[in-house]
Amino acid sequence: MTDDKPLKSSIELAMERLARKDADAGVAPAAVTDTQKAAIAEVRNFYEAKIAELEVLHQAKMSATVDPGEQDTMARQYRRDRDHFTSERDFKIEKLRRG
Repeated sequence: MTDDKPLKSSIELAMERLARKDADAGVAPAAVTDTQKAAIAEVRNFYEAKIAELEVLHQAKMSATVDPGEQDTMARQYRRDRDHFTSERDFKIEKLRRG
């Protein structure tokens, strides 16, 4: 067993298995165009800015109150808003990729 090939990680092996499975099923990966890449980058930048703004506002609100109940409520609202922005971003990126 003196192969010149380096050992592969479990992730690489799994990705190869999935690629073979897709090829057997006739699923071909679609190449992303430069226009799509630019649009995706724009969407990512927009949502990164929105999430950063949300983080700054959240930190300011958290430091302005000492009530643990109110802080808990604000933390839940922050997580909900962050998750909303993240899922909205992911949806728009997937929509751009599909064309």
